[in-house]
Amino acid sequence: MRRFLFAALALLPTPALAWGGTAHAVIDLAAIAAIPDDGPVFLRRHVDYIASSAALPDAWRNAAENFAKIEEDPNHGWFREQFAFLKPIPRSRYEFVIALFKHYEAIKRSDPATAARTNVRWTGTLPYAAMEAYQRIIVCMRQVRAAQAAQRDAAFAEQHCAFDVIRLGHYIGDGAQPLHDSVNSDGWRGANPKGYTTDRSIHGRFESGFVDGMRLTAANLAPRIGAPGRRSGDMFDAILAFLDTAGDQMERVYILERRNGFRDFADKDVRALIYERTSAGATMLRDMLCRAWAESAVPPAEVKPSPIDFDNPRFDPETGSAPG
Repeated sequence: MRRFLFAALALLPTPALAWGGTAHAVIDLAAIAAIPDDGPVFLRRHVDYIASSAALPDAWRNAAENFAKIEEDPNHGWFREQFAFLKPIPRSRYEFVIALFKHYEAIKRSDPATAARTNVRWTGTLPYAAMEAYQRIIVCMRQVRAAQAAQRDAAFAEQHCAFDVIRLGHYIGDGAQPLHDSVNSDGWRGANPKGYTTDRSIHGRFESGFVDGMRLTAANLAPRIGAPGRRSGDMFDAILAFLDTAGDQMERVYILERRNGFRDFADKDVRALIYERTSAGATMLRDMLCRAWAESAVPPAEVKPSPIDFDNPRFDPETGSAPG
């Protein structure tokens, strides 16, 4: 079955949109094709919907829809240099935002240039968006299991899951792209002794122009995805480690760009980096989907005192809740 699915995915067109649309679709296709038979195989029925909608979260960032843009923009980045002062990373989106603001207040007069980007828009919230989508998928998968157990139609529950897979897949795909994990996302910033490009177009030339030019497909990633991992351990920590690994490749992108601006689609080193990064994204997404399916088999644990109970020992009065 999986061999047939990989062959079919190799034939499916992928949208040439602006880690860029092609890479996002390919990552989703490869991740779902790599789900083992004891995983959430129902997602295979929705693979066309998921892959063709892979770039949807970018559409929520249009300036015309300002409320959506303000909420969505930070979910696509994780600019680590901006919050190096913050250790450990908070386990609450709102605790993270408050910590940024406190640091902004502390440095706004002594270092206004740094302060100007010490805010949620210029740091990003990608791991929080990924965890939120991941946990919604667990809930949806519980509903799929309940419908299956009761021999009811699970179609709507499956569709709910598929929609949140679109969200999770997009954030994980973005996180796999090194330029989404650095302040140097759109051209080198600050001191530049190595003479890297400051041209903002580097981002698109790497993740869209080169990916489309090399004709990346899900079949390219299939042999690079191994058996499911991340079956245990803290998922938030796993996401942070995944983003750190990707971010560590950021300067590599600039080194390769310096050759010829990503104009040679046969460049084996650029191709190798894209294969490595997209397959890492597909592997992470597949692992998270399989882990969510396993977690959905277990009834949700009762938390006492409640996270919003003032008596909870981890209750944070600044956010109104105990972190996860």
